[in-house]
Amino acid sequence: MVMEGADRARELEVFSAIARTGSFSAAGRALDLTPSAVSRTIDRVEARLGVRLLIRTTRALTLTAEGQSYLGAARRILADLDEAERVIADQGAPRGRLRVSAALSHGRLCIVPLLGDFVLRYPHILVDISLTDTVVDVAAGQADVAIRFGPLADSALTARRIGETGRCVVASPAYLARHGTPQLPEDLLRHNCLNFNFRRAEPVWPFRRDGRDYALSVTGTIEANNGETLGQLAVDGVGITRVGYFGVVDDIAAGLLVPLLEDFNPGDVETIHAVFVGGANMPARVRIFVDYLAERLR
Repeated sequence: MVMEGADRARELEVFSAIARTGSFSAAGRALDLTPSAVSRTIDRVEARLGVRLLIRTTRALTLTAEGQSYLGAARRILADLDEAERVIADQGAPRGRLRVSAALSHGRLCIVPLLGDFVLRYPHILVDISLTDTVVDVAAGQADVAIRFGPLADSALTARRIGETGRCVVASPAYLARHGTPQLPEDLLRHNCLNFNFRRAEPVWPFRRDGRDYALSVTGTIEANNGETLGQLAVDGVGITRVGYFGVVDDIAAGLLVPLLEDFNPGDVETIHAVFVGGANMPARVRIFVDYLAERLR
């Protein structure tokens, strides 16, 4: 007569518990069974297999060679059952570590504020976020998802557009009171213009006059690797800078910064993408995080 699957799995569980605890009584306590029930289970298995699995004495319990082989198979089967149940249970609850790389300013102002709600929705996902303006190598496994600005280089990575931002030229009222307010883009050549220092930044500031786009090469006394630092320096009256609007909108609203040369703003828009390794084997936690960003940042 063929054993029912649940009974067969219970036998494996009982045998594994005996091997783990070293006695029938301890195995019974671990599984909430009586020692006699544990003994009957082992007798039934040995009778069906026609071999001895355990040698029982008053002092010790020893596995035979067949018992050792059976124990290895039992552990593998029970592990497979646990994994199958976990996968099925996790279909609606993705889990695991999710490594996210985002730019300093955009990450702090736009990504980090969304994480609390995300982990409430998906409590089994551990978000490991790093804020840096250094370009991490997603393909090499340095991050699962990276937030990128501007045109993307050709690669095997998958990219999904999650937003965009414009840029503006700003300075503090205090700086403008000391040095004057530029009326034309060319006036910037006489000002302290604070710029980015990394290779993704444009070496020039673009403008538009009478429908014609052109650019100026500006200079200043400080360069930085992130827009948040440049924005703070501008608030402190150190100079004029050109950064993403998302990073200075609150300072503009508070009167700490003043937009400059808006009549000459070329209206250039920087696209924001989430990049990741796609494909059929992409973890569910990556997919739902990118979906979440697209939903919230749209």
